[in-house]
This record gives sequence, structure tokens and C-alpha cells, in this order.
Amino acid sequence: MSRPQSRRITFVIASLTGGGAERVISTMANAWVARGQTITIITMTGGERKPFYPLDSEVHLVPLGRSRPSQTPLHAIRNNLNRIRDLRRAIVSSQPDVVISFLDTTNVLTLLATRRLGFPVIVAEHTDPGLKRLHPAWQQLRRVLYPRANRLIVLSESARTYFPARIQQRTVILPNPIAIDPASETIANPDRPQIVGMGRFGPEKGFDQLIDSFALVAPEFPDWDLVIWGEGALRPDLEAQCDRLGLGTRVLLPGQTTRPHDALRTATIFALSSRREGFPMVLAEALACGTPAVAFAISSGVGDILRDQIDGLLVPSGDTTVFAQALASLMTDSNRRTTMAANAPHVLERFGVETIMDRWDALTEDIISSQ
Repeated sequence: MSRPQSRRITFVIASLTGGGAERVISTMANAWVARGQTITIITMTGGERKPFYPLDSEVHLVPLGRSRPSQTPLHAIRNNLNRIRDLRRAIVSSQPDVVISFLDTTNVLTLLATRRLGFPVIVAEHTDPGLKRLHPAWQQLRRVLYPRANRLIVLSESARTYFPARIQQRTVILPNPIAIDPASETIANPDRPQIVGMGRFGPEKGFDQLIDSFALVAPEFPDWDLVIWGEGALRPDLEAQCDRLGLGTRVLLPGQTTRPHDALRTATIFALSSRREGFPMVLAEALACGTPAVAFAISSGVGDILRDQIDGLLVPSGDTTVFAQALASLMTDSNRRTTMAANAPHVLERFGVETIMDRWDALTEDIISSQ
């Protein structure tokens, strides 16, 4: 595919901390810089913390410092008006050929900030909106403003059909690009086989469900451990759950890692226990690292990534007993794990960076040329 001419592309996102959407923007920004594009990333947070994921030095960061919480509804209105004003100024200053915003409330603010500016705007939903509750005010604003976007990007068919017809007409299903870091020279395999989970310690990730499932199989497999990488508000609850179930030495919560792919490479089985996901990048990354997986079938996006019985096992959402049985079936069968591990990296043929960024190039060129 021939590469489009150089363009100025401006991203908008709340922050560049260690989340899935943040990883996507970092991957896209780096890939586009490598393709000769001029990239600006505007964040609502300040510049006191460096981005969690590596960014090319050519990416221009504009931190607005407008992420402070609101104490009252009146403060919320005032804060959001200030965010819209500052965001509008930053977007104008970047002089973009196209603006790409990530995540629901930031998308709303971006559409308000770009009114009558004439810049084409793409908004992207990173989770399945049917599985995430949004405050009624933001919900209404989204329904009113999304038809004004040039395109809405979603990650799965179930996410697309959530929206009314007038929004679906502007909707494109475009999966996230998957980029895998090279293995560390110091990577070492653990002494014991590991089931690995990874993500923010919030209720949506369902790590309590994963611990419950592991508790069902732990007595039968005393040589196995569960390792959950991440951090968040639920750490005390997860630690208390492990103690209550007598798993204090069998479940490890080592925190966040700046080398997630090394952790996935050393896993024996990856476990996705989430209650909601749109397109779980960590599942795709685990497969790309050659790790078979067990996952709750919580959205069509999960089934798009994991091929049941080929590179992992899909389990009915929320059924921890069946999840435990699926784990046990792989824990007892090393030959099956080896076969699935060999199949798993084929996920990059569908969702690798070059493949997905070619689609983004075509989409942005179509939008810009139609202006």
C-alpha cells in the first residue's frame, strides 16, 4: 500500500498513564511518526508525570493540567468549561489535518471544543459502551454530539450496534494495533508454572473472579502460582480475598511492570477474567507472545481475538466454576498448551501494527480528502 502524504494528526486523551487506550495512542503515535506524520498528543492531565508507555521523541506532548476532580456540580460545570476552552486553544495551535479523540467523556469535550473550527474529528470508543455505565448527562451529550463526528471508531460489532442508526452510519469497526516489544536480554523463566492476569485493579477487570477460580484448582495443582500484574484501588480487597482463601503464598501481586510482554512471555497460561472489555489488548498481546489463554466471552471483541480451542479457551461470562475447569484442562495437558502456544502468535496477522495502521491511513486520507 502506498503511504499517504505527510499530515498533522492531533490526538486527545485524558492521560497517558498505564491503561489500554493509552497504550493504543502511544503505539499509533510512534507508528505514524515512523511513517513521516507530525503527531501531537493533548492530555487533560498535567506534565508532572512522564508517559507510562515509550513515545518517540518527535511526538509533541501538550499537557493541559485540567484533570482536577470537581467537588460540586457547579464546580464540575466550571471545570468542564475551562477544559473545553483550553482544549480548543491547544487544538487550534496544533493546526491539525485531523483530530482523533479517545474515550467517551473526552470525546464529548473534544466535539464541543472543535465546534465550527472546520477540523475533521474522529472519536474512538475503547470499551464496549453497552457494558459500561455512563452518567446520564454524559450519555445524553454523547448521543447528541457523536453524529457530528466525521467517524466513530469502535472495536467490535456489539459496540457498533449499541448506538442508534444515525450514529451507526458514521461508525467504523477498527481493531487496536498490537505491537510487541523485543524480549529482554535478562528475561528468566520462573521456577514454577504461572497463570498470569494483567490490568488495572478495578471491578471491571474481575480479578476477584480470577482468584475465586484459582482457589478451586489450587489444591489439585500445588506447583502452580497465580500472578496478577497491575495496580489500583482494589489491591487491599484482593489481598484480603487471597488471605481469606488461604492463597497468600500462591497468589502474587507484584504491581505494574514497564515490561509487560516479558511477563506475558514467561506465563504458562494467560487469564482474562474481565467483566467488561471492548477489545482487550492484553489478551491479544499475550497470544502474540505465544501464551495460550482462557478468557470470559464478555464481548464479540474477545471472540475476534481468541480462537476457541485453537489458541485458547472461551468461557461463559462470569462462570468461575467453568473458568476453573478450563484452567485445569490446560494445566493438565502440556501438549495441548504447546499446540495452542504455536497457534497464538497468528493474532499478529490480523491485528499487527502495519496491518491496522494501513487501515488508519486509508480512513484518515478518505476523511481529509472529502473535506
